[in-house]
Amino acid sequence: MNQHFQTIGIIAKTGDQPLADILEALVSHLRHHQRHILLDSSALPWLSDTDGCEHASREEIAARADLAIIAGGDGTFLAAARTLVDAGVPLLGINAGRLGFLVDVSPHEMLGRLDEILSGLYVEDDRQMLTARVMRGDQVVAEGDALNDVVMHIRDVVRMIEFDTWIDGRFVNTQRADGMVVATPTGSTAYALSGGGPILSPCLEAVVLVPICPHGLSNRPLVVPAGARIEIAVNEHSRTRAQAALDGQDTIDMEPLDRVIIESKPRKLHLIHPTGYDYLQILRVKLGWGEQP
Repeated sequence: MNQHFQTIGIIAKTGDQPLADILEALVSHLRHHQRHILLDSSALPWLSDTDGCEHASREEIAARADLAIIAGGDGTFLAAARTLVDAGVPLLGINAGRLGFLVDVSPHEMLGRLDEILSGLYVEDDRQMLTARVMRGDQVVAEGDALNDVVMHIRDVVRMIEFDTWIDGRFVNTQRADGMVVATPTGSTAYALSGGGPILSPCLEAVVLVPICPHGLSNRPLVVPAGARIEIAVNEHSRTRAQAALDGQDTIDMEPLDRVIIESKPRKLHLIHPTGYDYLQILRVKLGWGEQP
């Protein structure tokens, strides 16, 4: 048995009754393997049997777990990633959601795959993340991390934002659009893809900038190195209030002349996949490639 995964945290989608059967099977299986279980406090109302589990916050799981199992959809996984990345805890996703690009173990194969992983048979995968700071003058208004993307978008009216973009201190352009998606390779299959951006392999060290419905048709997606420092500023002439969103979950209100500075996070997110993990197969299945219309 792999001795590194003795303390296992379980994080689940909050308030989702259908998860109960998955969580109870997972907890029972880990108890059978004599693992110490840290159970996300938000999952407690959906479990009838938590004997042998220690109730813990997500911050406690980050500090103490050798492995975190995320049960839910991609949204649950994204939120957990931002909490756990700095602790270096590896994440394994159980798909109890819909699309599931990040949570790649299905419930029906969960126990067999878990046996393999606890025996040391798994694939490791490090994913690039972004860190963003919203600046108002010289003051940091807010900051945070993102696994998929940082998006600057219109806040509350149907009117385009006018904004300026710099990369590594060099001016790129001024454009009017509904916003801008700045995505990691992991996030290139999310909002950025809907905006016409390219799919980037997760092994690439890169960031893609994708304008959202730009007014000028020449404003196209741009791929830059992962080490680039990206700065997007709401233009002083913009009459629309903007907002920055981290993975579509954490939001920061912006005012004219505010700037969002986006860089790759020095620490990467460590993922665990079952043996046979194939990113291209995931794309083929999730995007329906090759299906007859």
